[in-house]
Amino acid sequence: MAVPKSKSTRMKRGHRRSSNALKDPVYIEDKNSGEFRRPHHIDMKTGIYRGNQILKPKESI
Repeated sequence: MAVPKSKSTRMKRGHRRSSNALKDPVYIEDKNSGEFRRPHHIDMKTGIYRGNQILKPKESI
């Protein structure tokens, strides 16, 4: 059976548990299309990022 050689400090324990406090992802409404998207990400429907056309827009099916 594995037994720790020494006591884990409060700092180590806190760093290990810090991922429990992760927040939900944030979504914002796009000014042009009205769709929700992540901030600082390309709008996949229109292909526009910061006013520049990056990707070709998807064809609606």
